[in-house]
Amino acid sequence: MGRTEKYLAMPTDMSDSELIGSDLNELGSAARKLVSHAFHLSGGLSLVVIGTILLQSLASIAGIFLVVLSNTKLKTKMFTALLVPYIFCSIPNLPFAILSGEVGHYIAFVLTTIRLFFPQHSPEWSEIPNALGTLLVIAPDFIAHTIREGIVGVLICLVISVYLLQEHIRASGGFRNCFAKPHGISNTVGLIFLVLYPIWGVIVFFF
Repeated sequence: MGRTEKYLAMPTDMSDSELIGSDLNELGSAARKLVSHAFHLSGGLSLVVIGTILLQSLASIAGIFLVVLSNTKLKTKMFTALLVPYIFCSIPNLPFAILSGEVGHYIAFVLTTIRLFFPQHSPEWSEIPNALGTLLVIAPDFIAHTIREGIVGVLICLVISVYLLQEHIRASGGFRNCFAKPHGISNTVGLIFLVLYPIWGVIVFFF
């Protein structure tokens, strides 16, 4: 009788071992899937961040280029004052932190002092850079961070860029003429870069 009980107990012990082994295998598989998904998720997020910073940088450079272009002999019909809030909302966080900090305070102080006490040495083209520098320094935290870094800042950039692009196309007499007229290619390409960043920002935010 004792041998029979011992014999009957062996299959039960082996079954428990197999169940434990199966559970461990499933646990290991779940852990591998978790690590894999986390890796892919972090990789995707990093690509989104890199893409956002890249498009922000290109958009800011394009905005500055259009400001410079509109204040030379190659004047355009664009309402360049709108480029000030666009650059303010699209500039990446690192240069924004530098320009809105102590460095920006000194730049704004020098520009304001020149315009106040030496207006004859203050060229007309410096009005837009002076406005941008002042805006970077005096903007409250709510506007500089909450609005600028959120979807509201992206939508502001989208509205401004679409408006400027359609105004440029209308002033050129059609989209084809944007590339045919002198210096039209540089203006059109710059405006396309302005539109790309907010479109990317809206896609990333909602999808």
